[in-house]
Amino acid sequence: MTTSFKRFIRTSILSVAMVWASSTLAEAPVAIALTDVEQSAVFKAAGFTLKGKEWRACDTGDSGAPYDPGTIQEVRDLNGDGRPEAIVIEGGTYCYGHTGVGFALVSKQADGHWRLMNQQTGVPEILKARGASGWPDISVGGPGFCFPVERWNGKKYALHRFEYQGKRCKPSR
Repeated sequence: MTTSFKRFIRTSILSVAMVWASSTLAEAPVAIALTDVEQSAVFKAAGFTLKGKEWRACDTGDSGAPYDPGTIQEVRDLNGDGRPEAIVIEGGTYCYGHTGVGFALVSKQADGHWRLMNQQTGVPEILKARGASGWPDISVGGPGFCFPVERWNGKKYALHRFEYQGKRCKPSR
């Protein structure tokens, strides 16, 4: 595979994923700014390590595979408790396959520390439907046409249903 073709594939996958993620998260009523210290805490809670100037959860080693380091995609109060949640996105086919993106959702707790709530390979879409304690359902998108939707059950995000464009579906095997 030529370098220019690899670059094209990388750009295509990540562009689609990032546009999709930003469009699904664009419904945010209020964005919340984080200090540098809070940003570090968010990345650490999400399982990322600072390597040079990049936050990484995926270790691509010497693979030369396309990679985009972790970024905080969105910060807002998702569950209505008055404290922020953050969605961290990382891109690369080496760790995330054809989907090309992974995400982590972290939540600021009452004591000030950040807690990992969910981590998946795929593009998160925050839905209007709610689970326990007001946590929104999350559609985990990727290649295909029928995506898992996870719901907070009071302890963790767990598979609740499958849907595509707001309608229930059954994934093909």
